[in-house]
Amino acid sequence: MHSPILVALDYPDEASALDLVEQLSPRLCRLKVGKELFTRTGPGLVRRLQGQGYDVFLDLKFHDIPNTVASAVRAAADLGVWMVNVHASGGRRMMEAAAAELAGLQQPPLLIAVTVLTSMTDEDLRELGYLEGALARVASLAGLAADCGMQGVVCSAEECPTLREQRGKDFALVTPGIRLAGDSPGDQRRVVTPADARRRGADYLVVGRSITAAADPLAALQRVHEELRTAGG
Repeated sequence: MHSPILVALDYPDEASALDLVEQLSPRLCRLKVGKELFTRTGPGLVRRLQGQGYDVFLDLKFHDIPNTVASAVRAAADLGVWMVNVHASGGRRMMEAAAAELAGLQQPPLLIAVTVLTSMTDEDLRELGYLEGALARVASLAGLAADCGMQGVVCSAEECPTLREQRGKDFALVTPGIRLAGDSPGDQRRVVTPADARRRGADYLVVGRSITAAADPLAALQRVHEELRTAGG
């Protein structure tokens, strides 16, 4: 089974992450390793998770000069991760360099671009000097990302219907900010339930606290699957 659920391992140490992972199953989810955990544990944890049968999304959001980002995504490919991302706001040359670096590899990771962080509001964008709101900004960055060879983007589920219509069915939409009904949104601002995200066109759902903070993480993961089944996802 290729699960659409990506469990976010937002932990400060390897032991905590592995304790959670041992309660889950690679048949039911993939795993997302982000900046804090990777910085503290390095590639060794990624290899360990892969050794347990999990696909890993290395969520480091590379954003630098083209050569540096190209080398970074190649390092991720050499590590064998399933998915890696860059910031679309790094621009055309940076994204094209990243895509070119992976071209020709026998089993390259999915290469996606971050559009607008789901913690940001229209007001946050205005403060940065953008006149357009989140939806318009996301759509613009997604179009640029697709043109540069990205295979998908990270976006809010709120933007999925627009992007699905504009970019077609083969462009991967990865949605953070997924919460089960009744859970706190935390520091996310544009949040939806798993069923809503799938109905709006999301391919992959990043679920953090609804699973990681649950008394029974496996039961919470199974609840997400049940909600998706009910929604026809």
